[in-house]
Amino acid sequence: MIGRILPADGVEFEFTVPVVVIGGGAAGMIAALAAHERDADVLVLERDALPQGSTALSAGLIPAPGTRWQRDAGIEDSPERFAADIIAKAKGEPDPAAVARVAQAVGPTLEWLADRYGLPFSVVDNFSYPGHSARRMHGLPSRSGTELIDRLRGAVEAAGIDVLCEAHVTALYADGALVRGVEITRPDGSVERVGCGALILACNGYGGNKALVERHVPELAEALYFGHPGNQGDALLWGEALAATTRHLSGHQGHGSVAHPAGILVTWATITEGGVQVNAEGRRFSNEAQGYSEQAALVLRQPDGIAWTVFDERIAGIARQFEDFRQAEAMGAVLSADSPAELARQMKIDADALAATLDDIDRLKAESGTDGFGRDFTGSAPLVPPYRAVRVTGALFHTQGGLVVDDDARVLDGDGAPLPNLYAAGGAACGVSGSKASGYLSGNGLLTAVALGRIAGSAAARAVKEESNR
Repeated sequence: MIGRILPADGVEFEFTVPVVVIGGGAAGMIAALAAHERDADVLVLERDALPQGSTALSAGLIPAPGTRWQRDAGIEDSPERFAADIIAKAKGEPDPAAVARVAQAVGPTLEWLADRYGLPFSVVDNFSYPGHSARRMHGLPSRSGTELIDRLRGAVEAAGIDVLCEAHVTALYADGALVRGVEITRPDGSVERVGCGALILACNGYGGNKALVERHVPELAEALYFGHPGNQGDALLWGEALAATTRHLSGHQGHGSVAHPAGILVTWATITEGGVQVNAEGRRFSNEAQGYSEQAALVLRQPDGIAWTVFDERIAGIARQFEDFRQAEAMGAVLSADSPAELARQMKIDADALAATLDDIDRLKAESGTDGFGRDFTGSAPLVPPYRAVRVTGALFHTQGGLVVDDDARVLDGDGAPLPNLYAAGGAACGVSGSKASGYLSGNGLLTAVALGRIAGSAAARAVKEESNR
């Protein structure tokens, strides 16, 4: 059973730590580093044998405005411009204060991680993501989430911060809304009780909980879940049990380009640089350029829930900067052919239909035209041999709704007042994507993990220090 709140009265804790963090993904690790810097003792609790979380499954790209890497690349950007892009993509749904909070915090956080902990970020400057008016995606050399979490874990270990793995938090102990500690269940069934001064929920959303997905995102109830299986909604359920405010629980990030059956994320650069998606009949079915999140449901509506992403060698060259794409090629998931007919033969679809689709795309690009789905091909380079294609499906990556937090990442109750000592970051907190998949701007997930992680860690450490001084 998840989401349990137990009475703290009479409970004896084995030990007590000023700041406890539940979850060892990017949000949890950054929260731990930030709290540690403010001289708070920190304990990170991770249910898995190795901290990875949803971060390791991502492309590891973090959108940030006004960074030194952008300036070095001649890219003009600002938190205000970024915030406007976030709100525009979500059609005005997110709270402007919440958007401004993370848009302003994320750039300084990346520079802090680089300067203090040696994370070698750089900006992706050779293609743009849908909805971003500036090139502001930042990543590590491999452009992979695995490298991001590995480096964060290394920083935490080097700082001497305790990380307890295979430590599944199965209940919170509370006096009213005040959290006193946590119950940890080990793989052998043994139970430990750890007290805390402040608790940071960094255990993501509920994407791995089928019942909650069916309730809040029914259109993706049967979709491939591409997030971490540990994302069972613990933070959401604990928060609700403590009378916290939640918002936009139907919000989520989907992805319309997961190689099938390989199960590897195929970068959306394959689309933004001029590629298209066709179904098993060789026909396009949408404006692919709107965004990869909303594309997930559209792909799943196609026969057998399958589509093909079609592009060319020029685009493949851009995509190879991503470790995931290189893996997909190594596994043989990326088909290659010198003609549409040969490509169709390998895809086992109708050759005439695919040829007609590609001819239409070539015409639209030559004419700088807009198709019947509303996709504008102005400035898009033609596809030329050799062609490439990947068989893909739609997937649910993670949820975006969650616990509403304030400027210190404190969880708020129904009256808008902060709960005494509870904080949330990343997928545990309400994101900035609104209530629909279409509101997800590329990178919004790691945006709130990174920005709110640092905010929560700093605020929690400050609060427990103030409490101890009283």
